[in-house]
Amino acid sequence: MNDFIMQMRPWFGEEEKKAISDYMDEDGFITEFHRTQRFEKMIAEYTGAKHCVVVNNGTVSLMLAAIAAGIKANDEVIVPNYTMVATPNSIKLFGAKPVFVDVEVETLCLDIDLVRKAITKKTKAIILVTANGRYPKSGIDSFEKLCKERGLVLIEDAAQSLGSYFPDGRHIGNAGIVGSFSFSAPKIISTGQGGAVITNDDEVMMKLRRLKDFGRSEGGNDIHDSIGYNFKFTELQACIGIEQMKKIDFRIGRKKEIFNLYVENLKNINGISFFYHDLKYTSPWFIDCIAKNRDQLFNFLKQNGVGSRPMYPPINNQLAYSVPGEHLVSNYIGKEGLWLPSYSQLENTQIEKVCELIKSFYN
Repeated sequence: MNDFIMQMRPWFGEEEKKAISDYMDEDGFITEFHRTQRFEKMIAEYTGAKHCVVVNNGTVSLMLAAIAAGIKANDEVIVPNYTMVATPNSIKLFGAKPVFVDVEVETLCLDIDLVRKAITKKTKAIILVTANGRYPKSGIDSFEKLCKERGLVLIEDAAQSLGSYFPDGRHIGNAGIVGSFSFSAPKIISTGQGGAVITNDDEVMMKLRRLKDFGRSEGGNDIHDSIGYNFKFTELQACIGIEQMKKIDFRIGRKKEIFNLYVENLKNINGISFFYHDLKYTSPWFIDCIAKNRDQLFNFLKQNGVGSRPMYPPINNQLAYSVPGEHLVSNYIGKEGLWLPSYSQLENTQIEKVCELIKSFYN
């Protein structure tokens, strides 16, 4: 199985090993401290945000982002029906109600016309998922304007978007009052698990810090002026994250090269089509495509030593939610969407092998 081409792989090297070893030789306390602060500063500077707060995973970062932004139990929050289940779960955790809305077929981001129709008196927020690093075709300004007009909070689930920008030059995650990122194993940088919230609002930042650390008024004391929890990071994760951030520019460039290689190699194959990427501003997280006879192709690739992965099924149809509704695009993606091998260290010869297998399947 050593020759099996996986759909995704995290990428850790000697630099991460040395960083952890050096830290352990210092006899540190492991829990978050100076290295975590350094990692937060790196993320803030990279995204152009005033503040960054890191936590133990991306679901928690999105949950705390919503709470800090003022969302409460029983509030309605519009979320895309095509997304990782963590998006609606993050607000269900504290009793808010996700309202599922379909996405644009071109970008898989929320369809703003459908969003407008879904707004009720109970709607308090919109969670915009920038799917696979893409911004909505309707433009981020259309969401900002809508939220301002209707008095709604805009929250960005940018879990897949580190390294991607809006055409106006802002890093994705800076349009809403909060932007949430994930550092789980498949992401462009990984700390195993981990998440981050960026914000330009001082008050929101302070709420986030209290929420993640037992509601402490200041770090390290036992004075609690609000309810909080234990969602802290660790110095070991920060050691890895610091080294990963040093490599992000190369990885983003490589992701774009991989995308172009797939598109060029499969451009004349009926049965495969790729979602558009504005590579000037955005970087694909995974290589996503529409594949005719998706499930058969998935099995064929696996039998021939290549991993792929069906894209997210529509959330409303999953047993965890079972919410009625017609969502044509997310239903379509759930049947024919496929992620191809996408990790940054993928070699050109491996991409060529994948493409040749796809050609043989459709020809």
